[in-house]
Amino acid sequence: MSKPVPEPEDIPVPEDAKKDKGLWEKTRKSLIERLNNWEDQRTWNEFYQTYWRLIFSVGTKAGLTREEAFDVVQETIIAIARQVQKGQYDPRAGSFKAWLLQMTRWRILDVFRARKRQPSLADQGNADSEDTSGQVIDRLSQDKDNLLENIWDREWRDNITAAALERVKAKVSPRQFQIFDCYVMKGWGVKKTSEALGINAAQVYLAKHRVGALVKKEVQALENTML
Repeated sequence: MSKPVPEPEDIPVPEDAKKDKGLWEKTRKSLIERLNNWEDQRTWNEFYQTYWRLIFSVGTKAGLTREEAFDVVQETIIAIARQVQKGQYDPRAGSFKAWLLQMTRWRILDVFRARKRQPSLADQGNADSEDTSGQVIDRLSQDKDNLLENIWDREWRDNITAAALERVKAKVSPRQFQIFDCYVMKGWGVKKTSEALGINAAQVYLAKHRVGALVKKEVQALENTML
């Protein structure tokens, strides 16, 4: 938590959220308002920036609408913040990854249960629709070897890597990150990277080593702790 995060109004909308800018902004502002009286508001704002994509993506892949998934993002983070505030989160009880999955699972299940209680007009009297909702709830309620856990495992690594890269990008020079991006992420190779950026091979390898080590460190930190 040592690195300060930007004020909420200064946070740019991520590229992959621009098409959902209205929902993203609504979720972010509502979350900040609900955390407004807490001393660690900045911490939870940073938490939102780090994990919202993971929760949102898992929610949509589990069958939620985009608006429902944004609601799940907000409710999950609020529930986590309340547990931490009350001292109910114990990292010794299990991995953070598993805990975040469980908190997200409960919020997703809440949405499906609400759907079952209040079916749309198109679904009223449709036994197949009710059966489908029940089946989804049953599958998502299982703790192991279920649909949600499989989705979570696939999305977790991508989200953690992306979050780590964003953190490292803010810590190194733009030039070093550009070299790393071209050589490692874009896979250009030493020759193409050197020629394109006007540098020698030694500089390419140096950036790969320095930035790569920082990314690995951030990934390990994110996998083991909340922030």
